[in-house]
Amino acid sequence: MPQKPSKSPAGKGPRTPATKPARVAAKRPKAALRAASKTISKANQNVSQERIVRALETIAAHLSAQGKPAAERESFKQADAFVWHPDGRLAAVPRVSRVELFLLKGVDRMRDILMENTERFANGLPANNALLWGARGMGKSSLVKAAHASTNAERKPADRLKLIEIHREDIESLPALMEQLRASSFRFIVFCDDLSFDGNDASYKSLKAVLEGGIEGRPENVILYATSNRRHLLAREMIENERSTAINPGEAVEEKVSLSDRFGLWLGFHRCSQDEYLAMVRGYCSHFGVNVDDDALEREALEWSTTRGSRSGRVAWQFVQELAGRLGVKLTAT
Repeated sequence: MPQKPSKSPAGKGPRTPATKPARVAAKRPKAALRAASKTISKANQNVSQERIVRALETIAAHLSAQGKPAAERESFKQADAFVWHPDGRLAAVPRVSRVELFLLKGVDRMRDILMENTERFANGLPANNALLWGARGMGKSSLVKAAHASTNAERKPADRLKLIEIHREDIESLPALMEQLRASSFRFIVFCDDLSFDGNDASYKSLKAVLEGGIEGRPENVILYATSNRRHLLAREMIENERSTAINPGEAVEEKVSLSDRFGLWLGFHRCSQDEYLAMVRGYCSHFGVNVDDDALEREALEWSTTRGSRSGRVAWQFVQELAGRLGVKLTAT
């Protein structure tokens, strides 16, 4: 008998060998999606773990700084000057790079005000944070270091002021430094050289809270001295940008400018006159034993300042270094 042709299910064509690979191909996108999902999940886990590790490291460093025993905090006895590191470490500076107070010419008024403020603070009396601003090279940072050394000159080791330098980029760690210093029996000048803020830098808010306005406030045994070329510590374009983009321009500018208001003393340094510049040169030469005919010294010093395009204490010191090197004289005090 002739065999009847097999019937396929209703609505479906005859099965062909091609249907199985089609199902496999259909499954491949799902498998690829699952693999990609696993890869993304692992990447997110790695990122999260890295963030957690960084956060834990930051917390550990902060706790380490807070948890230092009293004996370690009192290691301030080993030196009069230190450099602060944001990991909670204070590096002792055996010898501070400075000039003698009497060699700073043309800044007599600022010198007297800062010395009086520093002496009051060293004696446990109320004193102000100080901002030394103005022309570059006019001895702002030199005056801070000289005032510190002069105040300590006749003091017993237990009564000496400690000078701690904090770098501009480490300002955000200032609260941790304050926490360390608060428990010490010594008194401290925290010094930041060339302090200024640019662009969207918001670290100045940490400084504002420490200077005035924080819950704890500035420790009674700490005072802050800062130098800057800017009176308000902020670039003019930064202030103007705040004025132009803010909903209330006045409030935005007030927030920025209020930083410099937290310093009780504003000491302005301006360009020196020719006579003051020559007095600086003569003072350095006399102190270090650089003997040159006065007419020749004046002529060369003025020529040097002309080539530099400015007159300042820094330019005077650079000229004396050049002159001493040419004459074979070492710059050691006579």
